[in-house]
Amino acid sequence: MAEERPVSDKDPRLYQDPYLAWCEGEGLPIYNVFGVDLLALETKPWARLDATGAFVHLKGRGDFISVFLIDIPPGAAISPQQHLYEEVIFVMAGHGSTTIETHDGRKHSFEWGPKSLFALPLNCKYQHFNGSGQEPARLASTNTLCVMLNLLHNEEFVFNNPFHFPEREGGEGYFTGEGDFYAGKRGKNIWETNFVPDVSAFELKTWEERGAGSSHIKFMLADGILHTHSSEMPVGTYKKAHRHPADYHVFTVHGEGYSLFWYEEDEEFVRLDWQHGWVFAPPDHMFHQHYNTSPSPARYMAVAMGNARYPFLEAKRKFVMGGVDKDVAEGGYQIEYGDQDPRIHAIWLDELAGRGVESHMGDYIDESAYEKEPANGS
Repeated sequence: MAEERPVSDKDPRLYQDPYLAWCEGEGLPIYNVFGVDLLALETKPWARLDATGAFVHLKGRGDFISVFLIDIPPGAAISPQQHLYEEVIFVMAGHGSTTIETHDGRKHSFEWGPKSLFALPLNCKYQHFNGSGQEPARLASTNTLCVMLNLLHNEEFVFNNPFHFPEREGGEGYFTGEGDFYAGKRGKNIWETNFVPDVSAFELKTWEERGAGSSHIKFMLADGILHTHSSEMPVGTYKKAHRHPADYHVFTVHGEGYSLFWYEEDEEFVRLDWQHGWVFAPPDHMFHQHYNTSPSPARYMAVAMGNARYPFLEAKRKFVMGGVDKDVAEGGYQIEYGDQDPRIHAIWLDELAGRGVESHMGDYIDESAYEKEPANGS
């Protein structure tokens, strides 16, 4: 019989996190935050990419995805890369191009600029180039490296694997902004491609069930498991409150506003103000609600693990199959306007008054109940 050996909580064989250990070994800043302005963060030299970078670990990131920040100096390029994890890139600033080599050895190049969105097909070789000789380019990579390293705990397998996935590479025009549209109801309109030249200008489809005049589109990128969607709020409106599993990373595309977050037992709201550059991830099943305070529409883009094609988790399957715009009273994930905390609309009206923006929520909420009494009764 083997000799018993006592084990302590500090035993190095226990409680390992290969992904976090890898991050620490890369020598980059690691930001552990609720939400943050990605345009304001400091990056440091990243030898792996021959660029500079940082890791952004949001409070609500969950177990499957996280964000890398990548800065490419003027006129430079990152070193060629290949890896066995999915990656969705949102261009925060700058202009450049990316070259992707598919399984047959052909190279596909496309040019990107601010607010471009694209996915790198799984394990394809690629390289990013900064097209400006004067300005740096900043990219935000939402990716699945954390789950891959924690599953496999073998860097060599992830970063030096020759296996090809030709089925992930997409149609011939998917690298140039072409794609295929699949029409559906209740937020299930999907655009399948690898590259969206400008998320801020992409045509969205009405999804009134999610809020006043709300519009929306889902992106299916590189036949991946990562979900991506974009939503917009018209002037003077806000979305309905809802909750969902962790890991939905929300990037502001254009406009300004704020979001409120709370659990059912909370007495106070957590507030986060945002504009282009900000990203946040609501923690697991924490209610949240987004408000447009701009004199123009406000749009955001979200990336998460599990989509309509590959839900991945049972909780995501339930959510994407219809719970997202279903009343919580009926077993869904959404709070209807008539059931929301009265403080929410009062905060909203005060915000708009301070900005000189008119509320357009009168068709959805009785705003007469929020009218203030004249001073001295006059």
